[in-house]
Amino acid sequence: MQTLSDRTRHTMSRILSGEAGGRLRPLVFAGPAIIASVAYMDPGNYATNIQAGAGYAYSLLWVVLLANIIAMLFQALSARLGIVTGKNLAELCRDNFPRPVVWIMWAVSEVAAMATDLAEFLGGAIGLALLFGLPLMAGMAITAVLTYAILIFERQGFRPMELVIGALVLVIGLCYLAQMLIAPVDWAGTVAGLTTPALPDATALTIAVGIVGATVMPHAIYLHSGLTQGRITVRNDAERRKLLRFTNIEVIAALAVAGMVNMAMVMMAASAFHQGHTDVAEIETAYHTLTPLLGAAAAAIFLTSLIASGISSSVVGTMAGQMIMQGFLHIRVPIWVRRLVTMVPAFVVVAAGVNATEALVMSQVILSIALPVPMIALVIFSVRRDLMGEHVAGPAVRLLAGLGAAIVLALNFVLLATAFGIPVPFLAG
Repeated sequence: MQTLSDRTRHTMSRILSGEAGGRLRPLVFAGPAIIASVAYMDPGNYATNIQAGAGYAYSLLWVVLLANIIAMLFQALSARLGIVTGKNLAELCRDNFPRPVVWIMWAVSEVAAMATDLAEFLGGAIGLALLFGLPLMAGMAITAVLTYAILIFERQGFRPMELVIGALVLVIGLCYLAQMLIAPVDWAGTVAGLTTPALPDATALTIAVGIVGATVMPHAIYLHSGLTQGRITVRNDAERRKLLRFTNIEVIAALAVAGMVNMAMVMMAASAFHQGHTDVAEIETAYHTLTPLLGAAAAAIFLTSLIASGISSSVVGTMAGQMIMQGFLHIRVPIWVRRLVTMVPAFVVVAAGVNATEALVMSQVILSIALPVPMIALVIFSVRRDLMGEHVAGPAVRLLAGLGAAIVLALNFVLLATAFGIPVPFLAG
């Protein structure tokens, strides 16, 4: 009996060979970018976007837009790498870099994976705790059970998992569409924030780096190459070119949705909190403040989206962590062990009494500092003709990828400079 994934592969093969057609052909190939896009709507985004909107209104929307454009480019390169080489990014690092470099890259990537899971796990737990009036530890336990239950779908093939994650992404998107209808958005301010780059002060810079860290995710870059590497067998270069075209369409569409959700988060926070509540910086405070400002329905919608975000991104984070470990070390551990290991930091943070939202924001800064590792590796492999053949990155893509990596590195450098008290001339105040 054919599974859902087997039937999908058969349909894909018929489309690539030209036996099947239709306008909806790209939808058959959808899945990897949708899963990767979850990383761009995780609870870390909620924390940084609430701070951005409450403290600076619409003025940091350009950071969200820029980060999303960079994300589209690097996710497309990651997907291409998996399709063309048949290997994921971590495997290529292991095969092509000196052993000491591989160990360092793995260590940095593992720290990033744990920081990722901290944000995702805490976000889902906070949402459940607030919505149902539970202790945070109880919310964490429920999140753990739900994420493991969803991970079991992976045993049924790639398509069931993609459909489950896709449904959760739809919930997040619909929640923020509803928020936009409830919140009185300043559309002129939105346009100005998207088109006028500005960093008012050092705090805005920290939030901007957090936005980049929450948007362009190290584990998503690793994961996307693995999701595409063995999904469908291509029989010739013509089929590979067609598959790459469908993949690029999916990346643009999925990450455009993720980008709009992130912008909606900032816009909602700017609309609800900037006038009179600029100090709102925590998810819990945002929820309690939303109720009198926009009504109980808006607050409940906010928490529903947070729960969907936390659970789906926690599942994706575990998948990415497994791929990173397997790729760098050639070690595969049972998924429940990986889930248990990545949950430990979240439980430690809560048990130690650390503010959950502050932990979310700092996790995004850690991710931003770790981000150059997969970005630079991806650029190196994408320009190697011996690996990519005719699909090697062209001059324009090389320039844009180098520029994107340089922007992230520059933001990280400025963040470290301000952390150590080194003055940065272009920052106001």
